[in-house]
Amino acid sequence: MRMMGLDVGDKRIGVSLCDPMEVLASAFGVIERTDDAADIQAIMELAKEHDVGRIIVGLPRLLEGGIGTQAHKTIDFAGELSEEIGIPVEMVDERFSSSIAEDLLRKAGKSHREIKEKIDAAAAALILQWYIDEHTVITNTSMENEVQ
Repeated sequence: MRMMGLDVGDKRIGVSLCDPMEVLASAFGVIERTDDAADIQAIMELAKEHDVGRIIVGLPRLLEGGIGTQAHKTIDFAGELSEEIGIPVEMVDERFSSSIAEDLLRKAGKSHREIKEKIDAAAAALILQWYIDEHTVITNTSMENEVQ
């Protein structure tokens, strides 16, 4: 199974997917927002098509860690998605994901237009990768078993 990462904004939802071994997240694309029902349907179709078993939604906390207007919108959307999709939906702190994604795209030599087109999916990939990194524990024993 794969995991899907979402960077939910007012105009677009950035989408990322990880590999089937749940090690590496990659930017997948963007869903242009229309309304919650259509957006959730699009996510459900992608989840089914790519055998997604868990969705990670970025929670846009305020700099000091609080919950603002955008975070409340995202929490509501994630709740609706969770009710509809039938697989686990988790939320993780996504502070700075967009600015880091923009910096990485700029360092990769992307033009202003390319950055604007790719930033939401890149931020979703960062969100998902942070989740994977935080929830993957590799022990020496498991590494030794892989080597043998």
